[in-house]
Amino acid sequence: MRHRIFIHVIWTTRDRLPLIDAEVAEYLGANFPIIARQERANVLDVGIVRTHVHLLVRLHPTTSITRLLQRIKGGTAAGVNKRCPTMDLRWAKGYNVDSVSQRALNAVGSYVREQHLHHPRDAIDGWPEHGVDDAPARTSL
Repeated sequence: MRHRIFIHVIWTTRDRLPLIDAEVAEYLGANFPIIARQERANVLDVGIVRTHVHLLVRLHPTTSITRLLQRIKGGTAAGVNKRCPTMDLRWAKGYNVDSVSQRALNAVGSYVREQHLHHPRDAIDGWPEHGVDDAPARTSL
């Protein structure tokens, strides 16, 4: 059985403070897919700027979006703050989630990956301008 449930999720740092630097972005980019897989989801694309995060995610029908985002946000903030005690990464409450049609995957994926272009003042120096390295090609979905 093939599941084609895709979402675009956005959330911000608390008070939209510029808390994400290249080291934090690297940690987030590496850990979002790990946590998502534990919740039966796959991160297809990532967009990170200093004040917020965009993810394009493929869900399994049994995946709870609420639990997925609770684990991703809580787990990454705790991990960053543990790794770097001088850091105080805090996410704002809530998130925005939109469904994405299979037809719109390429356009939304590009939009997610190009956040540094949409928000040049919030772009992260030294942060790679690409999505998740092990993300499956959207044409194979």
